[in-house]
Amino acid sequence: MTAPAGENTSPDSDELLTPWAVLDDYQCFGCSPHNPHGLQLRFRERPDGLAASFRLGRAHESYPGVVHGGLVGVICDETMGNLLVLRTGRPAFTTAMRVRYLAPMPVDVAHECRARITTELPAADPPGSGLPANGLISAEADILNAAGDLVATARATYRPVDLDAARDRIQLSDRAAGRLADALTAPAAPVTTPVPAAVPAAEES
Repeated sequence: MTAPAGENTSPDSDELLTPWAVLDDYQCFGCSPHNPHGLQLRFRERPDGLAASFRLGRAHESYPGVVHGGLVGVICDETMGNLLVLRTGRPAFTTAMRVRYLAPMPVDVAHECRARITTELPAADPPGSGLPANGLISAEADILNAAGDLVATARATYRPVDLDAARDRIQLSDRAAGRLADALTAPAAPVTTPVPAAVPAAEES
């Protein structure tokens, strides 16, 4: 059987629910567990950051048998962005991103995205909540295949903002904002129940 898009190909007890997952109608194409048409990326902690394992299918092609390059950027951005949210407790907006494509990413093959923060964050209470003077945080991501070969890399900058400021740019009801505020200040919760698959599994030929 072929794993559905966005399914973690090596599930373990370290998988995390991101703060946004507490919103039942959250529809992020990259990471929402509630969007049946999205990638439903699932994350786990790494010593130096965050990782997402995934395997995309024919519905995500550009050239035949090759994952669309735009989705490679989405996966890098999602993994870096969620890492910043978990580390700072703030929503983070992407301000710039550059992706390098080193090899084609074939469909129906397991890959992993690994993200890390490259900006030294100032000491703060709670730890990790401080921001640099210019308000921008840099991050890097690598996508590797199952053999450990580098397929793509990305570098990006993000601007974390307080939730009240973020509400000027996104649509959130007062109730949703309250739930999200609680989730942003709570430790990241492990996944305790399976997240529904994005698309039905297809038989391998």
